[in-house]
Amino acid sequence: MQLKELTNAERFASALKRNGVEFIFGQSNPTKIMLAAMELGIRQIGFRQENTGTYMAQAYAMASGKIPCVAAQNGPAATLLVPGLCEDYKAGHPVVAIVQEVPLHDAEKNAFQELDHEKLFEGSAKWIKKIYSADRIEDYVDMAFTAAASGKPGPAVLLCPQDIFNDKTTRPVPGTRKASLGHYPLDRILPGQDMVKKAAELLLNAENPLVYAGGGIFSSRAVDEIRELQSAFSLPVATTTMGKGAVDETNPLSVGVIGYYMGHRSATKFMKPLVQKSDVILLVGNRTNQNGTDAWTLLPEDATYIHIDIDPMEIGRNYEAIRLLGDAKLTLRALIDEMKEGDCTKRLEKKDEVAAEIAEGRDKHQKEIRDVMNSTISPIRIERFMAELEKQVADNCMVVADASFSSIWNANYITAKADREFYFPRGLAGLGWGFPMAMGCKLASPEKPVFSLSGDGGFAHTWSELETCKREGINVIAAVINNKILGYQYYAEKFKFGEVTNAVWIDTVDYAKIAESCGLLGLTIKTVEDIGPVLEEAFEAVKTQTVVIDIKTETFCQPPLPMIDTLKLAELV
Repeated sequence: MQLKELTNAERFASALKRNGVEFIFGQSNPTKIMLAAMELGIRQIGFRQENTGTYMAQAYAMASGKIPCVAAQNGPAATLLVPGLCEDYKAGHPVVAIVQEVPLHDAEKNAFQELDHEKLFEGSAKWIKKIYSADRIEDYVDMAFTAAASGKPGPAVLLCPQDIFNDKTTRPVPGTRKASLGHYPLDRILPGQDMVKKAAELLLNAENPLVYAGGGIFSSRAVDEIRELQSAFSLPVATTTMGKGAVDETNPLSVGVIGYYMGHRSATKFMKPLVQKSDVILLVGNRTNQNGTDAWTLLPEDATYIHIDIDPMEIGRNYEAIRLLGDAKLTLRALIDEMKEGDCTKRLEKKDEVAAEIAEGRDKHQKEIRDVMNSTISPIRIERFMAELEKQVADNCMVVADASFSSIWNANYITAKADREFYFPRGLAGLGWGFPMAMGCKLASPEKPVFSLSGDGGFAHTWSELETCKREGINVIAAVINNKILGYQYYAEKFKFGEVTNAVWIDTVDYAKIAESCGLLGLTIKTVEDIGPVLEEAFEAVKTQTVVIDIKTETFCQPPLPMIDTLKLAELV
């Protein structure tokens, strides 16, 4: 049999194709690899800057369950991958970064933009390798996907020397590799049955059990299992911000998002007693980080903890726990099956009591927010906008937030129900993620509407990608809270120091005009009368183009952070 002859770049691209790659988020480099990939139908999404490319890739992975690729030239372009890879590394999102290297024969000679990439990515990737031999191209591509997808997912970096991939020589290629590794979880593992049985007994016999689900539910595609656990055993389920959507928040046993923002007007403020009286807490795909635990003060110290996680180091990190090391989907299924074999009487008897406590908390919340949800002031309160958005956002919408207050507004004021999906950058919670993440979501699910919410500070990091939306036909709604302030920074400085630095203030920008200058639709909300019609127009227009909504909001809208509760309005100047 005559073997197919390919160049090294074509072999690399073929390996990507075999591993299911649909998109490379890149800006032309490494060029020969890009050209070869395009020949195979792999689409390059040409971003305006490398960091936003990684944010797009992150959301694409979260939404699709596939391993995305992001690419960069050596040197300064490669350094711009670091913020996004750090977020992926912390939060457990897989991506393969393809980074151009100087030619091997020019190494250590101060070649143009030469940089020690292995040291550069040391703290932001779980696997970094350089291809030294053309004979091993397929091996290294597969290793990169395996590293990204296995265990706790994360970034893998593949360094590609120019001399290897610019070589035009074709050579026979044996078709020995057939595996497609570009999806996650790649390997699903189960804990020992004895540990599952112990956990089942604890949950069945607890007086006040609680399930606290994190983003690992989505990485494992375990939504059906967590919802079955909730309904079959009448268990109250709370979520982290990244876990929002794991359960339907209209379910009588859904607590909502808990953590550090359970202050005045929080959707879960009145659920705090329920959380703190829990005697058995099941953590699922939950990093028990500072924000999710209100600096480790929210969850009760005397509870018994059960922790399901794919990462052995997360189990017991902050709360000593029954260790259920394994894939969330399989482990929850094993736990459900084990609990069904036990006595469910106590769980069923407790259902009405728990549901009544949650219903009371929800009712108190609705009374507490009535004033801001019906506010008629101009510039508007953001809660008033969120109230109308809740009515209009589709049941299958992908709802995306930037970091900072945008995440808090989406977590508290948009209900997780039906087929709504929620996306937050909470690994490091850096500004600028929201809009590019919305783009990645749209590429993963082109049939669904995508809405993103950003502050004016965060949107300014990445608004150049509006041109990318126009050029690539990526249609999303980008709503911008235009209050001319870096809100989180302002309140943090006020709380900690009693005064603020000058950098918290932002000058006036017309975001609608920025959209129009890119050939897109820009809409503006100035009064409460504008909100409904603008949202209606935006959700209709986004079917064919990207829309920017410039929301003129009151400067000192206060999200439900306990630290803000301590400040007086007179001090907020």
